[in-house]
Amino acid sequence: MAQVPETSLPSGSGARWISGGGGGASPEEAVEKAGKMEAAAGATKASSGREAEEMKLEPLQEPKPVPEENLTWTSSGGDEKFMTSGTEDKQSTCETKEQEPKLVKPKKKRRKKSVYTVGLRGLINLGNTCFMNCIVQALTHIPLLKDFFLSDKHKCIMTSPSLCLVCEMSSLFHAMYSGSRTPHIPYKLLHLIWIHAEHLAGYRQQDAHEFLIAILDVLHRHSKDDSGVQEANNPNCCNCIIDQIFTGGLQSDVTCQACHSVSTTIDPCWDISLDLPGSCATFDSQNPERADGTVSRDDHIPGIPSLTDCLQWFTRPEHLGSSAKIKCNSCQSYQESTKQLTMKKLPIVACFHLKRFEHVGKQRRKINTFISFPLELDMTPFLASTKESRMKEGQPPADCVPNENKYSLFAVINHHGTLESGHYTSFIRQQKDQWFSCDDAIITKATIEDLLYSEGYLLFYHKQGLEKD
Repeated sequence: MAQVPETSLPSGSGARWISGGGGGASPEEAVEKAGKMEAAAGATKASSGREAEEMKLEPLQEPKPVPEENLTWTSSGGDEKFMTSGTEDKQSTCETKEQEPKLVKPKKKRRKKSVYTVGLRGLINLGNTCFMNCIVQALTHIPLLKDFFLSDKHKCIMTSPSLCLVCEMSSLFHAMYSGSRTPHIPYKLLHLIWIHAEHLAGYRQQDAHEFLIAILDVLHRHSKDDSGVQEANNPNCCNCIIDQIFTGGLQSDVTCQACHSVSTTIDPCWDISLDLPGSCATFDSQNPERADGTVSRDDHIPGIPSLTDCLQWFTRPEHLGSSAKIKCNSCQSYQESTKQLTMKKLPIVACFHLKRFEHVGKQRRKINTFISFPLELDMTPFLASTKESRMKEGQPPADCVPNENKYSLFAVINHHGTLESGHYTSFIRQQKDQWFSCDDAIITKATIEDLLYSEGYLLFYHKQGLEKD
């Protein structure tokens, strides 16, 4: 994709446009800025065992080997058996019944299953880098990205491969899927982000959404020639792996209120930013509770604003008013108009950014309104073709193929706390409906209720039919 200017963003559209600008520090300046981090990283790696212990990484630690001759099978009172070590303190088999509960209780800890599956690996927080760790967890669980990097399809063309972010992402994917349970230290990734996105340099807390756009932009610029295919009739089209997965087409229709002529533009976008209800007068912002304690797979909770509500608001016709008159190409005069946004092209991975941070005067505040979101999402109502079919008296959309526009949720990033003191965590899906909570180096199993009752900030959906278990 050729460079797309960032200035064409309509006011209030909520879409994040693709920027192709090179911007950022020179390698020399960035290397000097990040030098201390690289030196500290060596010490960090040497002391990773101690850090893991401080972060309570018991579920991810490798078990210490025990000589086979010291292991015996012990019954737990049913068909289940578990292994114990013969080197432990011997317990008498003639204990009284009053003492039996005391002997059985500690054994529950030995039967606790380790939370581990290939691709799930904790990430060390290098100092307010939880925003980066969450994005890495989401990206490494995109099937097409996984296949691309693990099959070494990237061909580096940079004069300094050590500065190539795509090369580093390839190393990162291999590390995440190596089978190691020790938390990974992503200091090289942070170093390169500092080089290529200077506004993110430093150890202060950053916005996860801003980091997502920055890393996609750098990956896009560093992998343009990987596909080897460009459309001859469209020099602005890029078929790099990033654009293949994330790029959607956002259509903007501006209708003149005088002559009703329509001016249409289509712009590429990597994500959609959605406004949230600014008041709790209509919606209950508290976490809802169902009588049976369960959450439905795809319907949002009555009385609670949902992702679908936000998308309907995003694609509504908007009257621009007399203060925003535009010159109509048909009337050749300045007239009031209406604007409507719809999706012309759906991406493989759809990312929705819930705008929880906003400026109020000179201050910023966080919107804590609870937004329900489904495990499965149908984007058909928000397509440009759906709007056109409604205007043609209910004819079905031309591109409405069963399941073609349906998505499945695979990652959620949450922001906890306030703007001044916040923390990012993520939920990641593995093996269909198995969900895990990722909090930097700590990974624990999560329930569907944990996921759907969370305060979502970034929601990642994958097109059905293109997923791989």
